[in-house]
Order: sequence, then C-alpha cells, then structure tokens
Amino acid sequence: MKKIAVFASGSGTNFQAIIDAIKEGALEAHIGLLICDRKGAQCLKRAELEGIPTFAFSAKDYADKASYEQDILQKLQEQNIEFIVLAGYMRLIGHTLLSAFRGHIVNIHPSLLPAFPGKDAIGQALAAKVPTTGVTVHFVDEGMDTGPIIEQKAVTVNENDTKENLEEKIHAVEHKLYPAVLQRLFQKENASV
Repeated sequence: MKKIAVFASGSGTNFQAIIDAIKEGALEAHIGLLICDRKGAQCLKRAELEGIPTFAFSAKDYADKASYEQDILQKLQEQNIEFIVLAGYMRLIGHTLLSAFRGHIVNIHPSLLPAFPGKDAIGQALAAKVPTTGVTVHFVDEGMDTGPIIEQKAVTVNENDTKENLEEKIHAVEHKLYPAVLQRLFQKENASV
C-alpha cells in the first residue's frame, strides 16, 4: 500500500474524495500526512476528523521557499512518505521537494492543460467563452502546471454556466478521476518494482 502525503490549501474537497476512495477500497493507499500552507483551512479539520497527522505552516514565517520545503521534507521523511498528491495546493513546488520526490508528485488542475494554467482556471475558461474545459491530472515539474499529463477529462461549458455551477461540475469530475488515476499509477508502480 502506497504511503502518501496530500498537500492542500483550502477546503479540501479533493482530499476528502481521496479519503473516501481509500475507505471504499477503490484506492490502495494510506494518507500519512496532510501538508497545508494556510493555518485554519478546512482541509485541516477534515484531517483531524480522520486522525491524519498534519503540518500547517505559513510561508511568511520562513526566509524563503527552500527553508519551508526543508521543514516539509523532514516531516515527509519522518512519516516515510513515498508519494506526494497535490489537491488544491496553491504553491509551486520548489527544488527541495522536486529533487527528493521527482516523478512521485502529481497534481490535479481544473482545465484541459495546457489551456488555462495557474490560478482561477475556471474563471479563465468562462472569460474565454470556450465550449469545453475539463480536468487534468499531471506530474509536477518546475513550471506552473507544465508537467507531463497523465489523464484528462472534458467538461462541457454551457452558455448559462456561472462560475459556481461550473466549479461544481468540475469538482464532480475531479472527485472521481483523481482517486482512479492515483490507483492506476500506484498499481503500475507496484508492478514494476
């Protein structure tokens, strides 16, 4: 069973979807740690309810990215984490974590990358009046949403869609797609060991 850390910054709906998939037996993994860059975020409460250890930090308490990533890396090593799953984590991963976990960090993004990378991808899609957006699961590299794509799923944008209901449609896809992709990745990795 893969021991993972989930990184989140907000409400943690994808984090919850991963927890639920593990409980249902659809995802063979153990969440050893939740990393959060916003003290008081809802995802921390979700972790507490599930008895999942957390590390919450504020970037402004550190001199630089390398400093807080060094603390994160230490926590990951203490928990014997094998894989990092970004689930609404709103910071770019830096060299410290990338070098330690290269090829073992994935992210989910609410667009069909390379379209609409970065923040507010749903708002960007609506502003561009595209007929289709979607969800992308990808490996993480040094860039913003530029890593190799693992899987994508399209979501139709209707002309009467608001940001809120398009977000709901995207979340519905994310919450099914992410655990399924993670399960396939972990099975593939286990088979090649």
